[in-house]
Amino acid sequence: MRLYTQETELALIHIPLELYSNFIQPILQLLLQSDLQDTKERNDDDTSRPPSSRDSTLPDLPFVNISVTPIEASIACPRHLANQLFSPIQATLPTPARCQVSVTQDDYVVMQVDGEGLDAGQRVLELTSPLALAGISIFFITTYFSDYILVPVRARQQVIKALESRGFAFEENTSSYTTASTSTYSHRNTPSGSSFDLSNISVPSLPRTPPPTTVSELQTRTFALLKRRNVVPHVDEAIKLVSCAGRKSSSGSQASNAAMSDRLHLAIVRALISRPQFLSLTLTDTEPPSLLLEQRLLPLFSTAASSSTHSSDDSVLLGSKSETLVPIILDLRDLPLESTGIVCGVAARLVGRTKMGLLDAVEMSYLSTARAGTVMVAEGELDRAMGALSGWDDDHKPN
Repeated sequence: MRLYTQETELALIHIPLELYSNFIQPILQLLLQSDLQDTKERNDDDTSRPPSSRDSTLPDLPFVNISVTPIEASIACPRHLANQLFSPIQATLPTPARCQVSVTQDDYVVMQVDGEGLDAGQRVLELTSPLALAGISIFFITTYFSDYILVPVRARQQVIKALESRGFAFEENTSSYTTASTSTYSHRNTPSGSSFDLSNISVPSLPRTPPPTTVSELQTRTFALLKRRNVVPHVDEAIKLVSCAGRKSSSGSQASNAAMSDRLHLAIVRALISRPQFLSLTLTDTEPPSLLLEQRLLPLFSTAASSSTHSSDDSVLLGSKSETLVPIILDLRDLPLESTGIVCGVAARLVGRTKMGLLDAVEMSYLSTARAGTVMVAEGELDRAMGALSGWDDDHKPN
């Protein structure tokens, strides 16, 4: 498992769904105008990047996530683009509407995790537990290729210390990322479903208030908080999601790849304009675009002029189009932005309560947006997952 820390400082933007149409223009500008990149991070004379990256229609931004969910529209993008594109629109809104839109005052840095050896839920738990126990608020985004953790800039050194205590060794790299080698990572090669002691992870550091000292205690506190704030898991089974990524042309030529990128770009724009119920797009300067989108939107990504099918041959997307995921949504709008332990607590509950006997734990992925958390599970695993997540007060019943 490898971890990279990017230097770019990000802002998180929350947009209520009723104001989504007001912000569609800056959202599309974020996709369309590659000339808005930070000049400090862009060098027009740089030939070190492959042409397919430099010439892509999609902007070569360090990190952007655009998510539309049943709760909100959420944007994570470099701070200067938040100021340049979104703040002016917010300023034109009437006062009540303007106050509903929020842009974080804190800046965030993003860590990219490229890992193997653990199933998805176990990996989420391994990555988030030391940070949650250290009292660090995080956002977690699972994409087609990698996991990304967004942490406050001010907590960066604390994050490094917490992860080093779990076997991550940070090393400087010549790229725009800092590499973390995990040669001493004790769970690196643990097979799916192997034992993971949720009760004996020691806290790596002591923040200002008494923290939980184990993941079990953290889980108890997390679900007590969710119960107090009336946060319950919500499922709309009509929303079927697929996890995909942009693909290159099979011919491999630069012209064909550029044409494929153009078609992908147009499909994304059309999907965003259609006011989707659920869509999450992650753009980085190291990987192809990654999408989590409704299955019903797949025809937009077909290269066939009129096709009722979406096979791998006529789509601009990589990934299985038939393996559907169902989102379990937690509305966190009434929780403080600095709340900690949500991702870890939910992952611990799912891992701990769905691994029974010969049954492996439910495979999960996670999407943090500005004011919500979404757990994605396979459609066939929904009942098991909801059974594990239901009953927030179970932790408080006497033995």
